[in-house]
Amino acid sequence: MHEGQNEASDQRTPKVCIIGASGKLGRYMVRHALDRGYEVVAVCREKSVGKLEELASRITILPGRTDDRAVVRRAVAGCDGVLTVLVPWGVRGYSTGTAQAVLDHAPADARLVFSCGWHIARDSQDVYSLRFRAFARVFGAVARLARVVDVHDQEEACRRVFASHTRWTVVRGSDLEEGESQGLPVWSRHVGDPILASNITRRIDFALFMVEALVDDALVHEAPAIVGCRTPSALNASTVRET
Repeated sequence: MHEGQNEASDQRTPKVCIIGASGKLGRYMVRHALDRGYEVVAVCREKSVGKLEELASRITILPGRTDDRAVVRRAVAGCDGVLTVLVPWGVRGYSTGTAQAVLDHAPADARLVFSCGWHIARDSQDVYSLRFRAFARVFGAVARLARVVDVHDQEEACRRVFASHTRWTVVRGSDLEEGESQGLPVWSRHVGDPILASNITRRIDFALFMVEALVDDALVHEAPAIVGCRTPSALNASTVRET
């Protein structure tokens, strides 16, 4: 999706696919997309379709696993943008399968925006505290032993996105909280930037950043790490820059 479209394309309603639409983040993204007048195709597991009931009359819902290549192929056909929630459920490559299906089947010029956490490192300039690294190691090991979550799966999914030639963005989120929108989060190219120190973002605003990324070409081939724009670290950074 481009802000500078020609007159003919401006008259066409942009079509967006949201993969993982029934989750909390996904439902916020659906609402933000509808608020912008987009046509929305939503993919979610069949057992979760009911979570989209209040929005069902305004969107197209395709039930199925988000790593089901046939479902993804149908869902992304003709889409200008694809918003994908990378969820590392289980230990069978769920995130990797989802990301690969999107990379393989989305239109060549579509904007692809993926969500993950700060634990995904883009390069060696991402800096993590000892506490963060220790927690990530322990949580990852326990979750994998319990066969609930595989953090390495999400890492592999993002590695494939980073290596692709698509028009991708990977949005790396901080800890999340509920609450009214505070506005578009601020971001940094690297984890460890002081602006991110507060480590909290409203979930509704994480979704807002994902949807905004569809039309922000400055974010193509970027992996922004975000934090709430009203958090102390964000406000302090703004004050420092002003002075």
